[in-house]
Amino acid sequence: MLRQHCKTILAGLGASLLWAALAQAQSATPAPENAAFEVEQVFAGTCGFCHSDGGRAAGKGPQLMNSPRDDDFIRNRIKQGKQGAMPAFDGAFTDAQIDQMVKYIRALKPREG
Repeated sequence: MLRQHCKTILAGLGASLLWAALAQAQSATPAPENAAFEVEQVFAGTCGFCHSDGGRAAGKGPQLMNSPRDDDFIRNRIKQGKQGAMPAFDGAFTDAQIDQMVKYIRALKPREG
């Protein structure tokens, strides 16, 4: 019984830490428009926890490669998030950076080898 209680506490702590990290990413100041933006690296560090294999496979979030959703839907989801499922990143990224993320998602192909 004690073991189960400890597992429950650890699971709650892990979830709290995840949401704290996501909230911090959400409130980050966007980089200046002229700053280098390595979309693959940013995606891996910000989105990769939920969108596995760089968005190529489902994880905690859906697979993004070959998404049937249109660009406006994806752009809006990045900006506004989805309550209880995905944090909003409007303010963490500029519109131009979000457009680069959408372009990255659209260009995803299966990994070779």
